[in-house]
Amino acid sequence: MTGRTEWPGDSPDSSRAEKELSPQDPAERARAICLRLLTGTPRTRRQLADALGKREIPDDIAEEVLARFEDVGLIDDAAFADAWVESRHHGRGLARRALARELRTKGIDPGVVQEAVGQLDSEQEEATARELVARKLRATRGLDRDRRLRRLAGMLARKGYPEGMALRVVRQALEAEGEATDGLEEGY
Repeated sequence: MTGRTEWPGDSPDSSRAEKELSPQDPAERARAICLRLLTGTPRTRRQLADALGKREIPDDIAEEVLARFEDVGLIDDAAFADAWVESRHHGRGLARRALARELRTKGIDPGVVQEAVGQLDSEQEEATARELVARKLRATRGLDRDRRLRRLAGMLARKGYPEGMALRVVRQALEAEGEATDGLEEGY
């Protein structure tokens, strides 16, 4: 005996998760899948639709369940996008362009993406770029000016900052350290 209580209908090789996700009613399965996915982290409507498709939930049933979840506020792509922008900008220092790209890959409507990234203005974006450069600047000391410029500007570019802003912020940071920046605009 395994020490486990056997319940009627149990078989030794079945798991609770299988039983929870294998009711005969596809709508009930779809609801269970969505609820389980939403308990771990917020998801977009498209992410949930993709998950239901992978689990072979019929499209009409998936659409019905997703619409109901939207009606009761369990799925809210606009709130998801707003929270994503807030979190990823402050946590990772991502610029509007990178944030918009991430939201589009998550299936957020382009209008909602524009509205969410519109929360960040150019001044906020530039202030964050300055903070990122200030943190990375110390690690580049000892390198020649051009290499420092490439590393710092490249870091900002990977985070989605526009080239002009990135170069301006890096140039100002290098000047503040006493580094000569004559001729940087022509070469870069």
